[in-house]
Amino acid sequence: MTTDDRLHIGDFSFSSRLLAGTGRHRSNDELVASIAASGAEIVTVAIRRLNLDNPTEPTVLDVLDPDRYTILPNTAGCATVEEALMIARLARSLGLPNWVKLEIIPDPKYLLPDPIGTLEAAKALIADGFTVLPYIHADPVLAKWLEEAGCATVMPLGSAIGSGQGIHTAEEITIIIEQASIPVVVDAGLAVPSQASQAMEMGADAVLVNTAIARAQDPALMGEAFKLGVEAGRKAYLAGRIEAQRYAQASSPLEGVIRSTT
Repeated sequence: MTTDDRLHIGDFSFSSRLLAGTGRHRSNDELVASIAASGAEIVTVAIRRLNLDNPTEPTVLDVLDPDRYTILPNTAGCATVEEALMIARLARSLGLPNWVKLEIIPDPKYLLPDPIGTLEAAKALIADGFTVLPYIHADPVLAKWLEEAGCATVMPLGSAIGSGQGIHTAEEITIIIEQASIPVVVDAGLAVPSQASQAMEMGADAVLVNTAIARAQDPALMGEAFKLGVEAGRKAYLAGRIEAQRYAQASSPLEGVIRSTT
């Protein structure tokens, strides 16, 4: 993307509008190759799932180039406000950037985020100096409350985490985008680049993709495909699509056409 169309989140600025996740990859080699191919600059890491007890065992943080990527710690695996606060502060103590993707998910079956706990934790983390990016259901009212609380983005789900069902919440996300004055990042449920492009065409500022890339047969190729899908969707949004019409309209002019004389 051009340098005059950058993604701004808090004090951070990026040229890529694709955020990459690091879970569910079959190997670290596939993880590194797919993220590189995706062009992502923001890489989110679940701090709770790192093995910090064994300093000799490499973690995801050891295989990612800190000069190339900005690590976005997340609180995946936290079911309560207290757990989320603990993990965010742990990430900061590890020297990671002072921002956090806030996830509070008490239900292990559907993995839907807790709206009340998310708002409570967001307020506490903001008061503690964090830049907060909350993962939420596509709830326009909650999104507005989180923005008013001082969150740097809102991250509504397209569909259930890891489901690959695409965007089931398009109407609600459209309302969130319309009302937001902070970036809106569509997160969860995307399976193919056309769905990422759809989100960008709707006016989303970015998308976050993990499982669709990690579990693809060729993760690096899928990472590249998502990069192109995001770029195409963003350009289409900036270009301005034509209005939908009820009836067909000829693409060639009807005036001055050659007519039969018989």
